[in-house]
Amino acid sequence: MKKKILITTVILLIPLVLVVRGCRVIPPGKWETAIATQAKHRLFVHNKEAKNPLPATAEDIAAGRDNFSHYCVACHGLDGQNTGVPFADNMSPPVPSLASENVQSYTDGQLKWVIDNGIWPSGMPSSKGILTDEEIWSIVLYIRHLPPAGSLGEPSMYSGEDSGIAQPSKP
Repeated sequence: MKKKILITTVILLIPLVLVVRGCRVIPPGKWETAIATQAKHRLFVHNKEAKNPLPATAEDIAAGRDNFSHYCVACHGLDGQNTGVPFADNMSPPVPSLASENVQSYTDGQLKWVIDNGIWPSGMPSSKGILTDEEIWSIVLYIRHLPPAGSLGEPSMYSGEDSGIAQPSKP
């Protein structure tokens, strides 16, 4: 009888331990990161051969910056390098700097594919039905021509400036 109670207790505790242990968020380790990076570059992210139809003119890069500021800034910051984004390093996996070698090593077609479809495993959402192809290609141009880190400051949504939310008046 005691053996049966012990076995039942163990059977009930194992799922509980797994649930509690599985709820912890820890950053991926060196090997997990390397494997995920290679898998994304070689298996999950398509469109490697596609070429950006927009020329890298100042006008198209500026359009990309404007489109980026409407869709991407909340996670990647104004400069694409997470400046002023309070949660960027705490996500699992962390939000990458778009200036990083890892991101810059994607082809233009792959970057467009990621923006269009999102990417797993990460928090990168799909922009299907939100951004046009031209808007996405202009964002790819901006990603290729990012300003220096921190040079644009932090997004107003995190600095509290120009939040658009009525602030209580001071007596």
